[in-house]
Amino acid sequence: MAMRADDLIDRRRLRRKLTFWRVTAFVIVAAALIAFSAWIYGDDFTGQAIDHIAKVKIEGTITEDEELIKRLETIRKSATVKGVILSIDSPGGTTVGGESIYEEVRKLAADKPVVAEVGTLAASAGYMIASAADHIVARKTSIVGSIGVLIQYPDVSGLMDKLGIKLEEVKSSPLKAAPSPFKPTNDDERAMVRKLILDSYDWFVGIVAERRKMTREQAQALADGSIFTGRQALANHLVDAVGGEPEAINWLATKGVDSKLKVVEWKDTEGHGLLFSRSMTKAVANALGLPDAGGDIIHELGADRLFLDGLVSVWHP
Repeated sequence: MAMRADDLIDRRRLRRKLTFWRVTAFVIVAAALIAFSAWIYGDDFTGQAIDHIAKVKIEGTITEDEELIKRLETIRKSATVKGVILSIDSPGGTTVGGESIYEEVRKLAADKPVVAEVGTLAASAGYMIASAADHIVARKTSIVGSIGVLIQYPDVSGLMDKLGIKLEEVKSSPLKAAPSPFKPTNDDERAMVRKLILDSYDWFVGIVAERRKMTREQAQALADGSIFTGRQALANHLVDAVGGEPEAINWLATKGVDSKLKVVEWKDTEGHGLLFSRSMTKAVANALGLPDAGGDIIHELGADRLFLDGLVSVWHP
């Protein structure tokens, strides 16, 4: 009897092991098939096989973003995307980042109707991107505008003097590596920087005038760095309507897009997008002795803007 009981226990153990490995093998095969199908069929297999309205969120500080550019290009080429909603909530960022996204949105708008839906904020480069859409919707209390460009740099020369630190440099010409945070800026350096600012500003004003169907004088009058509520922006023709996603969908319907189509968010599949690198914010958090979640806190507080370089178009609250 003892032998039979042992045999029974062994058989049960064997059955459990076989069941476990069968389930494991099934899960692995299923995952492989899903991955292979997604690779073969692309977005048509990932829940976007039917006609829909694509939604793309543009949030946080704007920098150059190859992933977003590729995503917008994929949306443009997708036969199942009938219209696009750009959900914007950004204080701006680098002018190059805004320019590259602006141009990609214009390419997209040439093939599909695109509407921008402003959340809390679409300022500076954020508004630049919104203007690339053919229709802009904002909440009554959204913040819109801050049209302009700037360069900011610190002057730590006074601190260096207090610490007894002296900078020695040899350069090919007076304006090389200027302006420098290690010495006060002179008139020639300020003039050089101002030329950069005014050239980019002129380009930005031209975009606003063209996209919002204004005269250059009208656009320039609004491009003094001022910010506006959604209601004020509507009165100044910086946006086309007040509202949210329902109003954005209603406008798409006027362009032949079925308003009953499902709105599907196309997310950043690479995990970084427009925003300041999550890995970098976590690295900064770790350096400050914060837990990994501290990186997200730093990001939410806007400290990522401290790392912007070059010409920027960003609103500083």
